[in-house]
Amino acid sequence: MMKLEKYIILLFITGWSMAASAQTSDAEISNLKSQTSNYNALFLDAICERQKGNHDAAFDLLRHCVEINPEASEPYYFLSQYYRIQKDRQKALECMERAYQLSPDNDVFTETMAQTYLSQQQYDKAISVYENLLSRDKGRDDVLAVLYELYQHDGQYEKAVQALEQIELIDGKSERITQAKSDLYTRMGNSEAAISEMEALANQYPNDLNYRVMYGDALLQNDQTQRALQVYEDVLTQEPEHIGALLSMANYYTLTGDSAAAALASERVLVHPKTPTDTRLEMLRGEIMQSLDGVPTVDGHAAGGTDSVRVLNHFRQVLQLPQETADVAALCAAYMKLINMPQDSINAMYYKVLEIQPDDSYSRLQLVADAWSREDMPKVISLCTAARQYNPEEMAFYYYQGFAYYREDDVDSALGAFQNGVSVINEESNPVLVSDFYALMGHLLHKKGLEEEALAACDSCLQWNPDNIGCLNDYAYYLSERGEQLDKAEMMSYRAIKAEPKNSAYLDTYAWILFKLERYTEAKIYIDQTLQYDPDASAVLLEHAGDIYYHTGDKARAVDY
Repeated sequence: MMKLEKYIILLFITGWSMAASAQTSDAEISNLKSQTSNYNALFLDAICERQKGNHDAAFDLLRHCVEINPEASEPYYFLSQYYRIQKDRQKALECMERAYQLSPDNDVFTETMAQTYLSQQQYDKAISVYENLLSRDKGRDDVLAVLYELYQHDGQYEKAVQALEQIELIDGKSERITQAKSDLYTRMGNSEAAISEMEALANQYPNDLNYRVMYGDALLQNDQTQRALQVYEDVLTQEPEHIGALLSMANYYTLTGDSAAAALASERVLVHPKTPTDTRLEMLRGEIMQSLDGVPTVDGHAAGGTDSVRVLNHFRQVLQLPQETADVAALCAAYMKLINMPQDSINAMYYKVLEIQPDDSYSRLQLVADAWSREDMPKVISLCTAARQYNPEEMAFYYYQGFAYYREDDVDSALGAFQNGVSVINEESNPVLVSDFYALMGHLLHKKGLEEEALAACDSCLQWNPDNIGCLNDYAYYLSERGEQLDKAEMMSYRAIKAEPKNSAYLDTYAWILFKLERYTEAKIYIDQTLQYDPDASAVLLEHAGDIYYHTGDKARAVDY
């Protein structure tokens, strides 16, 4: 039995028994004891059934417990869980509220009640319950953290500050808490307190220039621009290449309307070797948003926005620096695609990504897709061969490589690629892709004369996607060639022509199966449709037409075909 349930059982036995100890008549006492005994037995039975996994029985017993003793909190708690599983949110809430009302000092019920209100976005009620929980244990910094978020959401900034101050008493001062308090004071319009918080932190750690910059930022946010400038200049005097101070200086110039100086300061930070990648990415995203402040045009400019040439130049400068990750190159490729840059330029950036991070499957797949669209099968094969070294679990590369080999008439290599790819298929694989994978394998195995293996591949294909029309047609045709299971073949082929009634290959298959079934008149109807939709009929199709016409009595036309 779970510890929580043992705890609740102890509570209900001791608590309810005490509630039943009031002095009443002997008859009433006897009746009350009988009810208590019945309730205890039922509740314990319910918990036992719950432990055994008999949840329907447990649910019924718990509801009966409530009927016997509507003042017991424990059944409501468990009923709430069952109603939640049944997606009855209202009943779940009502039961949980009843459990909490009956036992407001039970920490388990209180926390569950608070979380229930949170999940239903009833934040004002959640605040009240969390405050109740905190009143019993003021050292719960986890509860204080939740209350801080809720107070912010509710606009109760003073209470949010108080919550942070209580966290400080428990965990001590920290940069994160001080920054949060300063931001709250700023939102409250208390500039003096906002600045004071950051100044105290900076003074506490005078040798940490990052805190000095944060103090300057607080000044800047609260309209103390000259004082902020002085702080930034002091930091840069001590450390001329301090990234935080340089970035804050760019913000200062922006706020004071000196756009030229702001642009120079931002560029200095952007291309500085010590600037963290995350900072660069944030700055580049900001520039991209400005460049998209208008309608992108073919020449690479956005009307009303920042010149995209400038953005691309910044990308070029940054990418000349050593790269810790491929994120900047990937962002550049996405931006190029967004503004309709030539595909060669975008591809060059995908190659840059792979240079930095060879296992980036997305970039390689984009290159494969482009090569495929240009029908450059050797390039597809080359890209997929490299990809299989770095992404051996990615089935798409086996698929494209196998198909490319097939397009190059290299059946053995194509079959090898598909057979190797089978090993990476798992339950999370894309069903449509897996289905196509097996369908192509079946086609290749059939070309190799491996008929049993081809049929097995078709079976696997249809297990992943029963509506794979191409496979239904191929499977039906393979069976017709063998003269086996023709009724099954006819049903599969009929599904294919219903899906694509003008597909000459599918119509030919259906006509040929009807011929094999000796339904010659029907076969003639469909072979005529086949010839209608395929003016450049193959030798096989014409041979089928000849056989069908011969068996319908038109021997002259049969000879012509």
